[in-house]
Amino acid sequence: MLNWAAYREQLMGTLSTIGEISPGILKGNQILSDAAPAGAGLGAKTRELIALAVAVTTRCDGCIAFHSDLARKAGATKEEVVEALGVAIALNEGAALIYSARAMDAFQSA
Repeated sequence: MLNWAAYREQLMGTLSTIGEISPGILKGNQILSDAAPAGAGLGAKTRELIALAVAVTTRCDGCIAFHSDLARKAGATKEEVVEALGVAIALNEGAALIYSARAMDAFQSA
């Protein structure tokens, strides 16, 4: 198993190096991260659960490392994380089904 805390720290060091060389990259990332409204509607816990599910669907280990930690700090329970991950699993299955239809269309059009 991956040591997620150590991985987060390693990423922070590497991202810091990237920021030193090209501060605009990290600034641009921060601007995009801050662009999503953070009102009282969803709350931090729900936003982090969504981010964690999206991290799974995009297969971003670094995102998983950061957002699993932030979800825990925002008060998410194991049960809530599993529920959010269940949505990610269902979405990936659905996407595979839709892309299977696209593959069949491509096969039949050749």
